[in-house]
Amino acid sequence: MEEQEVQRLRAATGGTAERIHFNNAGSSLPPDVVLEAVTDYLQEEAMQGGYELEAAYKDQLENVYGSIARLINASVDEIAIVENASMGWHLAFNGIPFQKGDVVITSEMEYVTNLIGFLNVKKTKEINIQVIPNDEQGNFSLSALEAAISPAVRLIAMTHIPSTAGNMLPIAEIGKIARRHGILYLVDACQSVGQVPLDVKEIGCDLLSVTGRKYLRAPRGTGFLYVRKEVLEQLGVWFLDGHSVASVTEEGFVLRKDARRFELYEKSRALTIGLGKAIDYALAIGVDRIWQRVRFLAGTLRRRLAEVPGVTVHDSGDQQCGIVTFSVEGVDSVRVKNALAVKNINVSVGKASSTLVYMNRRNLTAIVRASVHYYNTEEEIGIFCAVLREIAGNH
Repeated sequence: MEEQEVQRLRAATGGTAERIHFNNAGSSLPPDVVLEAVTDYLQEEAMQGGYELEAAYKDQLENVYGSIARLINASVDEIAIVENASMGWHLAFNGIPFQKGDVVITSEMEYVTNLIGFLNVKKTKEINIQVIPNDEQGNFSLSALEAAISPAVRLIAMTHIPSTAGNMLPIAEIGKIARRHGILYLVDACQSVGQVPLDVKEIGCDLLSVTGRKYLRAPRGTGFLYVRKEVLEQLGVWFLDGHSVASVTEEGFVLRKDARRFELYEKSRALTIGLGKAIDYALAIGVDRIWQRVRFLAGTLRRRLAEVPGVTVHDSGDQQCGIVTFSVEGVDSVRVKNALAVKNINVSVGKASSTLVYMNRRNLTAIVRASVHYYNTEEEIGIFCAVLREIAGNH
């Protein structure tokens, strides 16, 4: 991206004038047009009524499914709009009819919500969980995954980009192994959609869960689930209402034939409009261009951090993303976060529980997570590192 374009994008994001926002892996600053779309809808809803405005916006609400489908190269009937990635992930995972002795293969980078899901089904269904560790360079081992495949493996579940590390899993290569062995494949793309171009056909996944608030720059309380049409009938549906079914009689009901069987009728239409606007905004810029910019800024930040005495960058692996994790010698990560906040710089703290297996294996209790997006600048990185020098020097 040229500097002029970056400045134009910043001018269209009010929050960038107030602070340096390096917490995009937590929740990005939305573009002004997304904020306006949500607030305008709410104002109209207050004047016209919720059902009445929903009817007036029928086409715009339907178009959100098309935008999601274009974003990940899916079909409209493979998309369910949900409130967050955790809901989407659990709808998919808990819809799988596990049997005693089934094996779920995952990685050491799996997010805590997913790990809890595994442990819950391990307790209730007596399944087994097998973790594929990263190698010494921080890369996921495809050969170890291949060696772990057995007739008992029911699911391969992977988080593409972990919460508290800057590396990425080779999800397309993992997908090839899953397809070759006919194993269900679930991908948590919570941190990656919006910063990395994703194509569900290229990935080869059956299920993909996504949030809106992170790199998509959509409102909080938005997300979606992708379900490959060929596996739709393999999944159970846990929650049902009149929206989830195609027909109902006093004797029974027939489920919808698309992924919207996993939705419930009542959700915020204003936030759904905001999600669609955010996705269209990203598509207009080009996710490939966004990814190029994010990688450049993250690489610059890692190099600059390595020059700060007392700072240790923890990211490893050949593929790295817009999440940069580090610690400051002698200074608790929460103290670092709070000191940065005084200077109007937003970061977050990654606790051990967020990516439990990975953090435990590296004896890390907490790290500072700085996550950049395309609207951040090299100047902001310079200010950030200068403040960190003061923090590291004053402890």
